Amino acid sequence: MAAAIKVAALSGSLRKASYNSGLIRAAIELSKGAIEGIEIDFIDISTLPMLNTDLENHGTYPPQVEAFRHKILLAHSVLFASPEYNYSVTAPLKNAIDWASRPPNVWAGKAAAIVSAGGSFGGGRAQYHLRQTGVFLDLHFINKPEFFLNAFQPPAKFNSDGDLIDAEAKTRLKQVLLSLQAFTLRLQGKS
Repeated sequence: MAAAIKVAALSGSLRKASYNSGLIRAAIELSKGAIEGIEIDFIDISTLPMLNTDLENHGTYPPQVEAFRHKILLAHSVLFASPEYNYSVTAPLKNAIDWASRPPNVWAGKAAAIVSAGGSFGGGRAQYHLRQTGVFLDLHFINKPEFFLNAFQPPAKFNSDGDLIDAEAKTRLKQVLLSLQAFTLRLQGKS
């Protein structure tokens, strides 16, 4: 069997019981049983300092930024989970994106997917904005399936800890992961 693709997963929400972080936890759970050949690393972005080029020193970055950039560099693809704030991605996620785009851009050439949970449109506008940002970053997003989840429409989609409990949403999330896996392998010339 071929080596598993490595997926760096980032949540745009820092809240302890975040639904978007819950989507990543559910993706990790799926990767350990329902999907073979995919390993997901949930990368904590909460410790990254706000982007400030004064912190750069002759092509090096603060230690937590260097560690973050290294994890992105080692990944074959990226899974973003982000709520929508003011029709866009969250400040923590944008900050992480910006740090990893500093020379050399460690996002370049990677496959990516976006999932989101939120209000009525389920974070859709944030996804579209992230796709626009990805053009400059040379990220290659899967087009289908799209995953927007209205977290507040009954029946309950998450428990009080922010864990995904909705079976239909888990099935849809699995389809996103399978598409990301196939697209990653295609970009690597392995399909």
